[in-house]
Amino acid sequence: MTKNESMKVKVINQGPSGFIAFVAFVGAFVYFAQGANDFGDFVWAFLQAIVWPAILVFHVLQTLGA
Repeated sequence: MTKNESMKVKVINQGPSGFIAFVAFVGAFVYFAQGANDFGDFVWAFLQAIVWPAILVFHVLQTLGA
């Protein structure tokens, strides 16, 4: 590509689905952090909130026998 050629940039708007994912993360964090007593419990709740979709899919597939 030469200096004079312009690059085409394709912008994909993922705003609504990103917002839904963020709200789900916040809700999961609040759910897991309800019984937190110290900073370590909040860190653990944060980590659980990040990975809960993967754990859910794992258990669903395990239940289906896949």
